[in-house]
Amino acid sequence: MKKTFLLFLPALLLCLTGCVPGDHTLEDPAGFFWGVWHGWVAPICLVWGFFNAEIRIYEPTNTGWWYDLGYYMAIISGFGGLSLFRRKRKED
Repeated sequence: MKKTFLLFLPALLLCLTGCVPGDHTLEDPAGFFWGVWHGWVAPICLVWGFFNAEIRIYEPTNTGWWYDLGYYMAIISGFGGLSLFRRKRKED
C-alpha cells in the first residue's frame, strides 16, 4: 500500500498544481472557488516559488473579499485538518 502511494504521489502533486497562482492561466480575476483552490495548493506553491519566480501563493488579480474568504477558509481548514492525523498521547 505504501509503495503504491509513493508511486502515485508525484502524479497527484502534478495534477494538484495545474492552476497555481501567478501562472497566467486565468483571464478573468480569480473568485471565491479559485481562492479555495489556491488555499489548498498554497504549501506546494510556496516550495515551487523558490524555483520559479512567477509562481505565487496568492493570486494578485482577484475579485477581492470573496477570493480572500475562499483562500483563508482553505488555509485554515487545511492546516487545522492536520490535527486530525496526529496521534493523541495517552495520559497516565
